[in-house]
Amino acid sequence: MARSMWKGAISFGLVHIPVEMYPATREHSLDLTMLDKRDFSPIGFKRYNKGNEKEVTWDNIVKGYEYTPGEYVVLSDEDLRRANVEATQTIDILAFVDGDQVPLIYYDQPYYLAPGKGGDKVYALLRETLCHAGKVGIATVVIRVKQHLCALVCMGDVIVMNTLRYQDEIRATDELKIPARGDKKTALTDKELKMALALVEGMSEEWKPEQYHDTYREDVLALIEKKVASGDTKTLTQPEGERERPATGNVIDLVALLQQSLGGGGKAGGKESASSKRTAANDDDSEEDAAPAPKRRAAAASKSTSHRTSTKTTAKSTAASKTTKTAAKSTTTRARKTA
Repeated sequence: MARSMWKGAISFGLVHIPVEMYPATREHSLDLTMLDKRDFSPIGFKRYNKGNEKEVTWDNIVKGYEYTPGEYVVLSDEDLRRANVEATQTIDILAFVDGDQVPLIYYDQPYYLAPGKGGDKVYALLRETLCHAGKVGIATVVIRVKQHLCALVCMGDVIVMNTLRYQDEIRATDELKIPARGDKKTALTDKELKMALALVEGMSEEWKPEQYHDTYREDVLALIEKKVASGDTKTLTQPEGERERPATGNVIDLVALLQQSLGGGGKAGGKESASSKRTAANDDDSEEDAAPAPKRRAAAASKSTSHRTSTKTTAKSTAASKTTKTAAKSTTTRARKTA
């Protein structure tokens, strides 16, 4: 486990629980280095004084707040702590609410809370209280230079602190073009809804987070290994032209799409609907687009070769037909002259 990133206490009523905060997540991003494409040298970034353009070391850097253009108030870490000592040292629970009352869009970043020295029993008391009551504690905490709203949630044996977004940090949806419930243009039939529910039911399963992973990252790493193995390490792959996609109609046969999804084949009366054919064509295009670039090029080359072969065969057949007709005419002419 990483070192604790914050030490303080949970406070509610007269209860004071010493705790330590630990990050609950870790990133698995691709560590890409920015290079100069002319000689592939790494790009460096310097902290420099904008007045004299000289580089500045970390020990000479301080924080400042610009209260008027060009004028700053210098703030040290001690200044930030003294501004509100209690706020920087406590997770202050303000209220308890039902967990389902907090929309998912408000949740931001999770942290694990572990009991500090001598805090095991009161920690266990809060944990069991949250679990039995089915509540989450809404609190405030200062991390670095920002006061966060947060939710304390019981997760197994651990109390998890999820920072929350404030109301004014959530964008309004007024400007989005969202179909309203009851709109005649988007009205659903009972059949469409029942089939969609059947599809959801058929795809329902237990939540198993271990079966999900970043397949795109794995694909990029596989591409990197392939480039290294082939010695193709310093070649810039040029983008391919955008493929034109067939236009699709504005009217979508939802029933046919749902039937296909449910395994019904999207057929009505023994004949595949036009919408189903369009969907199948689009699926084929999507699969071809999803294939790696070499496969797409190979497929394109194969199609081109097949087309050329077909064209040549057709041309030979046409030429042979013309030759046969000419020979027949010549024979008929000679026979008439002889007669």
